[in-house]
Amino acid sequence: MSAHPTAPPPTAPDVRPGLFARLADWSRRRRRVAILLWIVVLLGVTAASQAAGGNWRNDFSLPGTDSQAATDLLERHGSAQAGDSVEIVFKDERGMRAAGTEQDVERMLEQVRGLPSVVDVRSPYADGGAAVSEKGDVAYATVTLDDKAELVEKADVEKIIDTAQEAGSDALQVELGGEAVRGAEEAGGGAAEGAGMLAALVILVLLFGSLVAAAVPLVTALFAVGTAVGLITLAGHVFTVADFTPPIMMLVGLGVGVDYALLIFYRYRHELIRGADRDSAARIALDAAGRTVFFAGCTVIIALLGLVALGLGSLQGVALAVALTVLVTMAASLVLLPALLAVLGRRIQRHVLKHAEKAAAKGRTEGGRWRALATAVQRRPLPALVAALVALLALSAPALGMRLGFADAGNDAPSTTSRQAYDLLAEGFGPGFNGPLVVVAQGGGAAGAAEAGEQAQARIAQADGVAATTPPMPSEDGEVATVIVFPESAPQDAATADLVHDLRDDVLPPLTAETGAEYLVGGATAGTQDFSDTVADRMPLFVALVVGLSTLLLMVVFRSLWIPLKAAVLNLLSIGAALGVITLVFQEGWFGVQPGPIEAFIPVMIFAIVFGLSMDYEVFLVSRMHEEWERTKNAAHAVREGLAVTGQVITAAALIMIVVFAAFILSPSRMLQQFGLGLAVAILLDALVIRCLIVPAVMQLLGRHAWWLPGPLARRLPKVALERPEGAEGYEAGERSEQRGAGVR
Repeated sequence: MSAHPTAPPPTAPDVRPGLFARLADWSRRRRRVAILLWIVVLLGVTAASQAAGGNWRNDFSLPGTDSQAATDLLERHGSAQAGDSVEIVFKDERGMRAAGTEQDVERMLEQVRGLPSVVDVRSPYADGGAAVSEKGDVAYATVTLDDKAELVEKADVEKIIDTAQEAGSDALQVELGGEAVRGAEEAGGGAAEGAGMLAALVILVLLFGSLVAAAVPLVTALFAVGTAVGLITLAGHVFTVADFTPPIMMLVGLGVGVDYALLIFYRYRHELIRGADRDSAARIALDAAGRTVFFAGCTVIIALLGLVALGLGSLQGVALAVALTVLVTMAASLVLLPALLAVLGRRIQRHVLKHAEKAAAKGRTEGGRWRALATAVQRRPLPALVAALVALLALSAPALGMRLGFADAGNDAPSTTSRQAYDLLAEGFGPGFNGPLVVVAQGGGAAGAAEAGEQAQARIAQADGVAATTPPMPSEDGEVATVIVFPESAPQDAATADLVHDLRDDVLPPLTAETGAEYLVGGATAGTQDFSDTVADRMPLFVALVVGLSTLLLMVVFRSLWIPLKAAVLNLLSIGAALGVITLVFQEGWFGVQPGPIEAFIPVMIFAIVFGLSMDYEVFLVSRMHEEWERTKNAAHAVREGLAVTGQVITAAALIMIVVFAAFILSPSRMLQQFGLGLAVAILLDALVIRCLIVPAVMQLLGRHAWWLPGPLARRLPKVALERPEGAEGYEAGERSEQRGAGVR
């Protein structure tokens, strides 16, 4: 970056400063109070959250679905199958009836029967040895829990694991499977957060050439994320917040926190180069860049709150948690950052001015390369637009075949007991035994339920895709009977999803017509399919809500009809391309990844977050174009200067987000890997392809029509000043001149 010695230094506004400028003044004057306040809040919230402990709860209940109705019916009639189960899987090469093996297994199962949260244990030797493989070397016992897996105490599950594995020996292998076991041995987040922070620090040092300057945005983000995590931990005792929320909060909080702080700090740095003193630089940076950060953060929060419209239990808690994280990062950028600049301002100013002098001596021109790129796009806007759109559409195409679901034990690390149990069951009984369906039959009285269950078993056993069924198991009051159905295919296979729909749509309805009994298909595998179907059904409403509100906000800010519509379409393209890449990698198995479905809530979470973050860059870039348009009424000049002065900071901010998000690909969690890859790809495409190619091309083609707003809308929409306070005419010219090199909007 070069200095501009011929440009006049900024002059103070002759109007009352805006809210963010006054906030900067307060933080500067009360710097110690502001910093101490954040430290006290962070320490207080952290101490309180640690004392209270985590109370993360997954709520995947879906009222109105068959699987939820089946669970409710079983609970109402006291069926043991109302709770989830744990499978204790055995393998003995000598055979499960070898001398001593059967006695050891039965002795251990008797101990398990007396453990907390256990309501029933079914021995592999019951029912004539139906739970022993045909070869005789693999068997399983079913331990029925008293509640859903996510609600059973982790300590109780760990006790079951320890008790069962004590029976193992050199000859007898004992492994345990089921969602409760997977939750009990789930790995932590790994080194993803640390790797992301380290990469962000390296980029900031390269950008600013100073460790002190680079540390300011990162420290701001860490304070914000630490405070948000503590607040959400406490909120988990009042609201339902899923156990996978903390890593997602840190993922988004670090990226957004560094991003927002960087944009304000970059403007502050430029004001110093323009000749402002430290106090004026902070005031102008907050008054200009602070406004943009505030609006951008609001768009992210609105997009996240749109998830509430989906009505999907734990997903609502995740949305609220991440929205709170973004809100806290905004507050830290607007309050804590000015205080840090006041404390470290002298050292930062000395380094910034020294660096600017060296750049000026070398003849470097601010934004020269970005201006050249904009000029090249303006010469051939249509080819640039078509090439970029073709690339994005090609990447988006695989998303059309995306199959939603949830990872199961087959995706776990080979060393885990849940994965080994999964493999043993598949080896001994076929892949479908890892994802049984639970068919609930309710007839007229005890005899009716038992008879209805027998008829269901006979009819289902003949259906395509069914490997085996169990005899009907009655509830305590005899009002309902349960048949366990084992598919021929693995839980994640499309064939299993097809079987769920076939049973509900083709196999059981005729039986209901014949017997008058009610049949419901439930269980974890069916519940997963119901969750996926519900997300797919409600996705259009969610997309319409988020896109509509965000488009309206942009229309108010830029007083334009085409710019909000363009932003919405381009954001949808970048999200589609990111989902396409996720599909290729995780569903199709590119780069050696084990194929499987995409986590059911990943598309909506990525949509909400990416749509909001993409609006950030839209605001940063187009607000600068808007400012030039208002000043010159030259559409081509506005496009060129807008990209020239924002290209560097948008690219740097995007790069930081990309490395933070991409670091989560290192996580042991498949869900976090998908999440990190999707966000990283979306931000990469948004910053490089959309902001550098498509937006300049579209704006060039639209020309002055880009800023057109129909008269009726113009009269009804409120006026919002994004770039500066209304009426600040006294410093308008100087401010506009200064912003040419700031590159923060």
